[in-house]
Amino acid sequence: MSKPTNDYVKYTGIAFQMIAIIGVLSFVGYEIDKRSAHQTPWVTAMLSLAGVFIALYLVIKSVKE
Repeated sequence: MSKPTNDYVKYTGIAFQMIAIIGVLSFVGYEIDKRSAHQTPWVTAMLSLAGVFIALYLVIKSVKE
């Protein structure tokens, strides 16, 4: 495999990893809010934001390598 193909696969994998992290944490927050009957979905918002920060941390960490 050539170098550009390896980079393409690496960064595509990172994108899917970001989607998975943010999606899973958002879903967990949504379920917590739904079961707790919160008026404002603050748990969803907080876990979604945490997912974004975790995903960005992992992206920066893997780009440095």
